[in-house]
Formats: sequence, C-alpha cells, structure tokens
Amino acid sequence: MAGGAALAPGALLCVLLWAAAAAGGSPAPGAFGRVYRGAVNISAERVYAFAYSSESGQVDAVRVYVNSSSENLQYPVLFVVRQQKGVLSWQVPLIFRGLYQRTYNYQEVSRTLCPSEPTPETGPSDQIIFVDVSSMAPFNVAYELLVTRLENFQLETNKAFNFTASPSQPQYFLYKFPQDVDSVIIKVVSDAVYPCSVVSVQDIVCPVYDLDHNVEFNGVYQSMTKQAAITVQRKDFPGEQFFVVFVIKPEDYACGGSVPSSIHGNVNRTWNLQRMKNLQVTIVPSIKKSVYVQAMFFSFLSFLSFYLGSVVVAFVHYIRVRRKASSGRLSPEDGSGIMTSSHPITASTPEGSSYGAIDESGSSGGHQLSSPERGPPAGSDTDSSVEEESDFDTMPEIESDKNVIRTKVFLYLSDLSRKDRRIVSKKYKIYFWNIITIAVFYALPVIQLVITYQTVVNVTGNQDICYYNFMCAHPLGVLSAFNNILSNVGHMLLGFLFLLIVLRRDILHRRAMEMKDVYTLDYGIPKHFGLFYAMGIALMMEGVLSACYHVCPNYSNFQFDTSFMYMIAGLCMLKLYQTRHPDINASAYSAYASFAVVICLAVLGVVFGKNDMWFWVIFSMIHVLASLALSTQIYYMGRFKIADLGIFRRAAMVLYTDCIQQCSRPMYMDRMVLLIVGNLVNWSFAIFGLVYRPRDFASYILGIFICNLLLYLAFYIIMKLRSSEKLLPIPLFCIVATAVVWAAALYFFFQTLSSWEETPAESREKNRQCILLGFFDDHDIWHFLSAAALFFSFLVLLTLDDDLDAVRRDKIPVF
Repeated sequence: MAGGAALAPGALLCVLLWAAAAAGGSPAPGAFGRVYRGAVNISAERVYAFAYSSESGQVDAVRVYVNSSSENLQYPVLFVVRQQKGVLSWQVPLIFRGLYQRTYNYQEVSRTLCPSEPTPETGPSDQIIFVDVSSMAPFNVAYELLVTRLENFQLETNKAFNFTASPSQPQYFLYKFPQDVDSVIIKVVSDAVYPCSVVSVQDIVCPVYDLDHNVEFNGVYQSMTKQAAITVQRKDFPGEQFFVVFVIKPEDYACGGSVPSSIHGNVNRTWNLQRMKNLQVTIVPSIKKSVYVQAMFFSFLSFLSFYLGSVVVAFVHYIRVRRKASSGRLSPEDGSGIMTSSHPITASTPEGSSYGAIDESGSSGGHQLSSPERGPPAGSDTDSSVEEESDFDTMPEIESDKNVIRTKVFLYLSDLSRKDRRIVSKKYKIYFWNIITIAVFYALPVIQLVITYQTVVNVTGNQDICYYNFMCAHPLGVLSAFNNILSNVGHMLLGFLFLLIVLRRDILHRRAMEMKDVYTLDYGIPKHFGLFYAMGIALMMEGVLSACYHVCPNYSNFQFDTSFMYMIAGLCMLKLYQTRHPDINASAYSAYASFAVVICLAVLGVVFGKNDMWFWVIFSMIHVLASLALSTQIYYMGRFKIADLGIFRRAAMVLYTDCIQQCSRPMYMDRMVLLIVGNLVNWSFAIFGLVYRPRDFASYILGIFICNLLLYLAFYIIMKLRSSEKLLPIPLFCIVATAVVWAAALYFFFQTLSSWEETPAESREKNRQCILLGFFDDHDIWHFLSAAALFFSFLVLLTLDDDLDAVRRDKIPVF
C-alpha cells in the first residue's frame, strides 16, 4: 500500500503531461489584430505562434491584450510570452497591492513586449513570438487574446503624442537622440489630477519594468498628477536611446490622494474604467552648453558691476576730499578734523577719556560726567585683561549712575556711550568671530548631507526625493539643478563686497583715531564695526547654505535655507538699536543663543505645527510673553530687572506711574508709541498663527522677523527726520533702491514653483518654465534680487547716520 501511494503522484503527473500534449498539440499560428477566444483548464492549454519580419533599422514593438471573466483568485489564467531573448509572464486576474495590504484585481491586462531591433549588418530577420495560455483550474476558464503591432512606438522630437494607460495596462515608448541633441526634457501633462501615475526613463534593457511594484527597480522615475518633467542627457545612455515608461498606480495616496473608503480587504472588482488616465508626452531639446556659459557670465558680471560702482563711489569721494583739502574747505563730515585748539573740545582732553563723554559742565542736561581712569590711547586696540568681555562698567558708582542717566526723560547719545571704547569695540567684535565659528560648524555637516542626498538621487533614480522646479532644472555634472545653485552667487559676492566696504571704513576710522581726530573721538555715532562684519559673513553664508539647500530641496533640510536669514534680520535689528544705544546692546552670546532658540522653534513648527493645536497655543504664548519682556527692557533701557522677586511690586509701580498718575502722556512717549505698534504687530502674528496655523512655518517665523525689522527701521527714519536730522544722497539712494528691489524680489518670491509641504507629485503641478536666458526661473530671480536688496539694506544701516559726523554726541538724541 505504501509503494502504491508513492507512485500515485508520478503516475498522475505523466497522465497530465500526456493530456496536455494531446490537447495542445503544436502551436496554433496567430494573426496580428485578430481576437482569439477560448478556454483552458488543468488538462488543456493553448499555445499561439505569431511570426513577423523585421526590416533593417526598423523598431518593431508588439502589444498583447488579454482578458478573462474569471474572478477566482485560486485558479488564475496564466499567460507566458516567449521571445527570442526573453520571457514575460503574468496572471489574470492581475493583483496589485496597496496601502494596508489592500488588494486590487484587474481582469483586463495589456503589456508591450520588449522590442527587438536587428543590427544594420544582419539585414531583415524573421521574428516569432509564442503565447502560452494555461490554468490549473479543474474547470474551464474563458479568456480572450489580442496581439497587435504598434505603429507609434517611437517618439519624435517636438511632437506631442497622446495615449491612455491604467494600472494593468502600462505603456512605454522608445526615443532616440537626434545627432545634434545632447540633452532633452520629457514633458508629460494630463488634464486629470488622479489617478496617480509614475513616469520612468529606462535604458534599452529587457525586461522593461512597467508595473507598479517594479517600476522603481531601474532608471530614473518620478510620480505625477497633472505634470511631470525629466531631463535626460545623451551621456547617460551609451546606446543614445531609452524607454519612456508610464505606470498608473492602483492608489492615489503617493500623490496626495486618499484611499477609497469603500475598499476593505480583498475585493474582486475590475478597476480599469475608474483608473484610466489620458496622458500627453512631448520630448523637446534642452539648452545647449553655450547657454550655461552665458548664464554664468551673466551671474558674475551682474554682481561684479556692484564692485565697479563701489570703486567709482570711493574714487569720487576721494577726489572730493582731496579738492577740499587743497582749497582749505574741508568739512567735518569728510572725517579729517584734526584736533586743534580751535575746536570746541580742547586738545588737552585726556587720552583715556570716556568714549563719547563730553567733559563740559553744561553737557547732558547740566550733569557733570565723570571720566574713567586713564588707559591706553584712544586709537589703541591692544589686548589686555581690562578689555575682556564682561558685564561691569568702568564708570564710578556704576549702578547709581546707570539708573540716573538711563531713566532720564530726554536721553542723548553721550549718555549711552560712556563705556571705554576699547571694551565696547571688543564686545562687538565677538559677534564677528562667533558667527565665523557658527558658520564653519554649521556648513560642514550641511555640505556633507546634501552631497549624500544628491548621491542617493543619482544612484537610485528617485526624483521624488528632491523638490526641484523640474520644468527648469538644468543639470551640470552630478548636480541636478545647477541653475538654482548658480543664482546664489550674488549673496557671496555682495557679502564679500560689503565686508570690503566695512573694512575700508574701519581702516579710515582707525587712522583717524590714531591721529586723534576730534570728530572721530567726540562727534557723530560711535563707530563699532563688529556687527557689520557679522552681517557680511551672514550674507555670504546665506548664499552658501541656500545653494546647499537647492542641491536637494526637501522637508529634511529646509532650515539650511532660512537659518541665516533669521540671523541677518536679527543682526540688522541689533545694529539699528546699537547705533544710538552702544553701551546697552545685547551681547553676542545672548544674541546667538536667541537665534538658536528661534531655529529650534522653526524646526518644531515644521514637524508639529501642521495639525497640532497645542503647539500653536504654546508658541503664541511664548511669542506674546517674549514681546512683552523685550518691550519692557527696551522701554527702561535695560534697567528693568526680571530675575528677582521684586518684579511684581515694580510692575505694579510702573502701572500706577504710567497709567494712573501720567495716563495722558507716558514718560517716554516715542518709545511707548514704537512698542505699542510693535506689540500690536506681534500679537496679530500670534493670533493669525493660532487661528490659521500656516503650513509654511519657516516662512511664518521669517515674516515675523522681517516685519519687526521694517517697523523698527521706519520708526528710526521717522524719528531721525523729526529730530531735524537729514538724509545724505547716498543713504537716500540706498533706501529707495532697497524699497524698489525688495518689492521686485518679493514678487518673484511669492511665485511658488515647488513646495516640500506637499507630495512630490503635487509640488510638480506648480513647476514653470524658465523665464531668464532660458536658464533661470522665478526663484532664481528671487535669489538675484534678494541678494541685491540685502546688500542695499546693509548699506542703509552703514550710511544712515553719516550726516551726524559733525554733530556733538551730547546733541544727538536717543530714540
């Protein structure tokens, strides 16, 4: 019994093979374009043979269409297509798996067979295709078979081609590079957003990966809703030809759509009619190498012209000063007022006198200012232990003097420039050295990360990793979008130019100090260049990090593009405040720590700010409380302490003094107006964020910084004009240029070309063509204009108070 049982499976196999051979016999000759209907079961299969002849140089492609009415997943109909160099097989119903293991079954399937192209030497050749139809079902399963030859298999340059595709009926076509074309752009459009689809470019290799589960195995690919674009270079394909593959996904979640709620588990349903998509593909030549050269020349020459303009301005100023010096008409603002007995301050002023303090009994409201101990000459910057950064003052009776002076109703610059110049200058130089340290430690891992991103994109071919404007992404070497990187050259060139301008002013200032120029020592705004140097470095680093971000812009590295923008805005506000408050400005350590907190909040906002209400509540509370705390410190010139237990008593006294006793007019009216407006703006931002919860949290934070900076700058200029001060031609020109260029830059900034807050396919719907030289898009122009606008903004801060160089510091009001 045991032996008989062992022989039974072998005997059954022999019987089945004999029955199949008897039923199938020799392959039945098939005709192209004819529908064959039949039935198969475990003992009956069908084999069809389709023969055709290929001409020399002709590309012949064959498409097989099959259909089966059976919905039995246990006994599918199996189709095997054998060609000269490959085998292709599938089953019907064809099963696709979606999210959460959902299955989608398709009973209509059509596939394009890998084409065979004879070499020119062999001449015409005969080709034969075998199609095997079989099933393991113990009952008959009906099927339909149609084999056709494709007439429009090869795509032509600059000629649109329309077709349809579905998950079970993918399409692919051949493209050959023309002789004079080295790079092309494949543009695909559709009128419908869904179904979600995938466009792939693959080398001429069989089999072609044209199903949802394997399309990502080879070549370059990107998901698509209504628009897609892939740039292909001849050098990447040795055969100078490639396949363009179009696959429709069974679900839309990859493109931002939702899974149908009616689908639960395994449901046998034909989805072909619901998932068909009409597509149009056009292949156009990309730009030539000469356009790259023109674009690079344009980028560099445009910003080198700023260098030329700066040299012209400096030369004109030099000639004007020389002419005035030769004619004896040198004015104080020319910076050459050598100390003599004819000046209001006598030459006997002690060398170590307080920086900015006027040694006259009637200055600063009749209060006799004390001088610090004698030290090195005013022009000396030698290092010593006294010059180290610290929180102490060198003035006698430090706390009492601070409280008396800084809480006066009418403050003058001499009241807030009493510290030793060397110590204050040393304090502001820390801004420069710290930002260099931050830049190095920040930039190195950033560069390493984006190189890794670009390598992953190039190796895997997954173009959904990076959010480019694919309609205007010009590759160069390993970089996929060289134009977005090149357009950041303006930040670096203009940042370096600003450093040179500041260096020139710094050198002239040092020379004047060495010559004991009275107008440098006791007139005009105290010159501290540390913050200006930090601003120049920040502008250059913004260009570097923006270029790094655009190597592969995505959700993971967005902060690279915005972190130094926060720092630039913060440094500009600090510089503007430092201008008339040189003794009480924030230290570099606290300033950069604040910037670090802002960057952390920006990252948390992008991660948690989309749907989490609790984050917006906490952030809005932090925003409002920080605005109030900073306002209090500004209003009382840093004399309002919040770190001890007396805060509530003092707050009550302040409320009583300013709102009850003097309700009609606050003690410091101008400051109060600025702070009220500033707090209203910031509270409006907080309420807006709490109500609308904007998705682009990084830009939201940047908007807060920029609005506060513009508000403070407008207040400063208005107060300057109210104080009968004037605007010289250069700062006036820079203000006008800043306003015009910023307006133009912001126009291009809001022309959204991509968005990493959406899916890659949704982001590509925003992609647009190049608009400048056929090489740069709207965002590149934003880079150009924003670099120029930041440069002019810096020049405004640098030159705004040049008109005060001949005004005594005890006559310059503080606001």
